[in-house]
Amino acid sequence: MEAFLISTGLVAVAEIGDKTQLLAMILAARFRKPVPIILGIFVATILNHSLAAALGVLVSKWLGGSAFQILVGVGFIAMALWALVPDKDDEAAGARTAGGVFLTTLVAFFLVEIGDKTQIATTLLAARFQNIAVVAAGTTVGMMLANVPAVFLGEAATRIVPLKYVRITAAMIFAGLGIWVLAMAFLN
Repeated sequence: MEAFLISTGLVAVAEIGDKTQLLAMILAARFRKPVPIILGIFVATILNHSLAAALGVLVSKWLGGSAFQILVGVGFIAMALWALVPDKDDEAAGARTAGGVFLTTLVAFFLVEIGDKTQIATTLLAARFQNIAVVAAGTTVGMMLANVPAVFLGEAATRIVPLKYVRITAAMIFAGLGIWVLAMAFLN
């Protein structure tokens, strides 16, 4: 349960103001069809984060002991620093394909999420907790918690809380996890 809750909370906070949330707003404004957009986000995220979680578990099998824990801890601290950097709007994200709104959303979200901080966080969380399904489910729920309101509320969602404070909160969470993992590595 710990892996699920940490994965959900971390990604939900980190996703606010992220380029994929901006993409959700762009798609919602352009197509005005929330259901296929939400389904596209869900399918893209579960596919992307399942692959990322599998990679995290696979890498953790090759690396072991305190060296691996130090690598994961440093990775979380790097994510903390990255979370402080604002994302830029991807203007090409709203382009429509012949496959419709669902397919456009699925492909756009899957591609935009590659190399994104939430995908890397999913990899690190899976490496830490050694559970692909639970981590992928948690990070997917976190993505949905952040992106479904963006679809329904559009740009108004970013006016509720200044993105600067959201980024700082996400950075503090990533840094805390990094420090905790490093402390465990050096205490063992």
